[in-house]
Amino acid sequence: MKPVVYIDGKEGTTGLQIFERLGSRDDIELILIDEDKRKDAQERKKYIDAADIVFLCLPDAAAREAVALCGSDSTRFIDASTAHRTHPDWDYGFPELSEAHRAAIVRSKRVANPGCHASGFISSVYPLVRLGVVPADYPLTCSSLTGYSGGGKKLIAEYEDPDRDPRHESHRIYGLNLRHKHLPEMTHVCGLQAAPVFAPILGDFYKGMASTVMLHNRLLPGAPTAQEIHARLAEYYAGQQMVQVLPFGGTEPVIYADTMAGRDSLSLIVCGHEEQTMITALFDNLGKGASGAAVQNMNLMLGFEETAGLTK
Repeated sequence: MKPVVYIDGKEGTTGLQIFERLGSRDDIELILIDEDKRKDAQERKKYIDAADIVFLCLPDAAAREAVALCGSDSTRFIDASTAHRTHPDWDYGFPELSEAHRAAIVRSKRVANPGCHASGFISSVYPLVRLGVVPADYPLTCSSLTGYSGGGKKLIAEYEDPDRDPRHESHRIYGLNLRHKHLPEMTHVCGLQAAPVFAPILGDFYKGMASTVMLHNRLLPGAPTAQEIHARLAEYYAGQQMVQVLPFGGTEPVIYADTMAGRDSLSLIVCGHEEQTMITALFDNLGKGASGAAVQNMNLMLGFEETAGLTK
C-alpha cells in the first residue's frame, strides 16, 4: 500500500508549495480535507489519524493542537511551524548536518522542519562549530535577505498591490528588537553559548534568500584563512545532494539573493582573505527554507529517494 499523506494547513504558502511538490506523485496517497471542514477539529483528527505522514503548515499554537489531536501511534509528523524546533522530543529536519541527524530523521515520528533564515545560518555555522573552526562563544553576526513570499499571503498581497507604498521598492530591515523568532533555533541547533546578532532584510522579489555570516579570522583558533575555511566546508558537505559548496569566491563577482529561486537545494559561497571571511547561504526560502526541506524529510522518513519530487 502507498503511504498516506495529509497536509494540515494546505491553504497557507508553505502548505500550497508542499502540495505542488506532491500533487503529481504516484508513490503516495495524498488525502484532502473538505474545504469547509478544514478548521473542524474532529474532522482534522480523522485525517491526522488516517495518515502515515502529516505535514503541519500552521501557526505554532495550532500545530501543537494538531499533535494533541492525534490518536494514532503510527502517525508521523513534519512540523513546518516554529513550535517544536528546539523541543527535545522532536528531531531537527536538516539531514546534511550530520549522519546522526539523517539517521534520526529516517526513524523519527516527530520532525521539526527548519526555519528559512535559520537554515542559512545553521548550514554555515553548525559544521564550523562542530569542526572546532568557530568556538561556541564566538560573537557571531548574520544578515539574511529574503523574498517577500516568506511572509505569507498577507505580505504577498501587500507587495503585489499595484497601489502599494512606493517604499516597498527598497529593501527593509525588520526584527529591530533583535529577538527574531528563529534565534532560539539558530542558537540551540549550533550549540552556541549566546545568540548571534541577527538582521533579517525583506526584499522586493518573490522568493530567494541570501543568509550571510561574517568572521574575523584572527579571533578563530589558529587564525585560518578564508580559503582554509572554504576547504573545511567543502569537505564537510562533499557528496550531499541538496547542499553544495561552490568554488572559493563563487562563480560571479556579486551575489544575487534570488539565484536559487525555484530550486530545493542550497549553495554556500565562501569569500574573503587571510583576515576576514564571509559565508553566504543561497537558497529558496520556500524550497530548502520551507516546503522543499519538508518533502526531503518526508522522502527520508518513508524510505524514498531523497530528492524525489524536488528540483536540485
